[in-house]
Amino acid sequence: MIIPRQILRSAFTMLAILVSSGMVLAHEGHHHGDSQKSNASRTWTLGDEGAHLHGSFVAATGDVVQIRCDDDRLVTLKVECLIASDRKWISQRLETIKRLNQQQQMRLVIQNAPDNGGTPAGNMATPAPLIREHFEPFASTLKLRWDDDYLYVGSNGMPDHPMMIGIRSWQQQVPIPQKYFGDNAWRIPLHPVPAKQPMTTKNDFLRGAIALAVNGVPIFNPLNNRGDDALLFGELDEFGGHCGRADDYHYHIAPTHLEKTVGKDQPIAYALDGYPIFGYQDEQASDFALLDSLGGHKDAAGKYHYHATKTYPYLNGGFYGEVTNRGGQVDPQPRAEPIRPDLQPLRDAKITDFTQPKPDTYRLVYDVRGKEGTVSYTLAKDGSAEFTFVDTEGRETTEKYSANSPRHPGSAPPRDGGPRDGDPRQPPPPRDGQGGPPPPPRDGQGGPPPRRGPGVGEMGRVDPPVDQSNMSRTTVPGFEVSSASVDEQHFLSVDCTCDGAAQSPAVMWKGTPQGTKSLAVSVWHTAPDQEKSYWLVYNIPADVSSLKQDSQGVGIVGANDRGATNFDPMCSKGPGLKKYHITVYALSSKLDVSPREATRANLQNAMKNKLLGESTLDVLYER
Repeated sequence: MIIPRQILRSAFTMLAILVSSGMVLAHEGHHHGDSQKSNASRTWTLGDEGAHLHGSFVAATGDVVQIRCDDDRLVTLKVECLIASDRKWISQRLETIKRLNQQQQMRLVIQNAPDNGGTPAGNMATPAPLIREHFEPFASTLKLRWDDDYLYVGSNGMPDHPMMIGIRSWQQQVPIPQKYFGDNAWRIPLHPVPAKQPMTTKNDFLRGAIALAVNGVPIFNPLNNRGDDALLFGELDEFGGHCGRADDYHYHIAPTHLEKTVGKDQPIAYALDGYPIFGYQDEQASDFALLDSLGGHKDAAGKYHYHATKTYPYLNGGFYGEVTNRGGQVDPQPRAEPIRPDLQPLRDAKITDFTQPKPDTYRLVYDVRGKEGTVSYTLAKDGSAEFTFVDTEGRETTEKYSANSPRHPGSAPPRDGGPRDGDPRQPPPPRDGQGGPPPPPRDGQGGPPPRRGPGVGEMGRVDPPVDQSNMSRTTVPGFEVSSASVDEQHFLSVDCTCDGAAQSPAVMWKGTPQGTKSLAVSVWHTAPDQEKSYWLVYNIPADVSSLKQDSQGVGIVGANDRGATNFDPMCSKGPGLKKYHITVYALSSKLDVSPREATRANLQNAMKNKLLGESTLDVLYER
């Protein structure tokens, strides 16, 4: 290929700049279009904060690395801020670049050009991983990309088979496509590492997914968040799936029906630790072997994998490989985005049909004691949805929801009268001694009442009643705290909890006392047995009057109750309303406390002689 002279001149100009700065270019840099920018995307983890970035390696010096994020932002970081595996990856990549530079007698090395086929998932530096082939039968609905460590699976979470039919315990949720793409895509480790202490999923990992089917549908724990078998309690459809509180469809048992597409000797799913899940074993086969307590074993070549079983645990009963357990779920993993309120079970309802009459339009049919009701809905391109409800008495109502609709837990569409049996919009009547349904659990499952009664919190202790009469307090007149992450009813945004994006709340304050030299912010909760700390930020400059939602880089972040220097989102394990507190402290000077030592107790002790005043805003949250 002949390269025009002006392009060569530009290339050598760029080379001169890079040589003078000591920076080694390791990527083409910024490309317009998703197909280009995803070529070399990988996940980067900040060591102290545990935060994640998704993007491509652009350039590096000995102590600084540049990353082009998947949303096109160019981020420059100190290499020492990254975890050890990321630092090792950078070191290895620079060695590769150095070797190539020596071979070509050039300092400028361009990598990750698109392959000859122009496939968005492929790149020359990282060959396509073998496990990509297992998702290929569904490639028309998936977006696949990879780096050296992970296969990233983009999906809307909607299978090509009928859904919801046969559910006998219905939470009134319906399937709505999700945005499991880009930074929110599923990631499967390409090089799974056996855990020193494998973890079971029995009574743990009851939130979120534990595996991903090869058709891009997530698989949750077969036990619901009450610890009950979702299949045995009639919560699943004919394919082993149902919808969660965000209207997100997912399986709870192994999707063995996928063998018809992929073949009986191919994986039907991957656990989030990176090990494959195959279908049922053939007990008559020559290679039949007993499964371990996790539902897996090693093949003749010594490779570990899981198998589907017809009784619990149905698929992987734990994780043979390394995973991170954060708040009862594998972390990180994609999040679902609800556009309408979650509802409560519809008593005696059974779903008899679910169809898609035309693109983006769906119709669910249910039966309540011999009478038929329907839920029809159409999804618009702007993300909104229009629902038409026809209850078992023939009464029709419509509702329109958008991404900005109020969605605090426990909310429901407006009522036009008292609750009605068979009305899919309305929660059923409250308990009156006649055996009404329980409050809704985490992922939208119905079923029998929880083993613990309402008001019972973590570890079985009884939570104190929530007093909503006074939601703000101050020790200094005029010193006030507010939050854009809290609605008019004092409910905290779902994006600031473990049910949403897990972002720290926005905090604003005014009227700080005279003489204030620094400020601190604490998010905490009075549990039955202790005070719990979720977020601490201190040494905030006195001229700062707010922290935005998902705040970064303002003040010093102290240690939460998990010992991590980041925001730990609320994730109440027990039913019922909970009250949390956002307190702002005005101080006469900065605090001389290291981040790792900056626990709530240590900061309060350090504030004793410096506290000029404090103000607290109470917020509500209900699972």
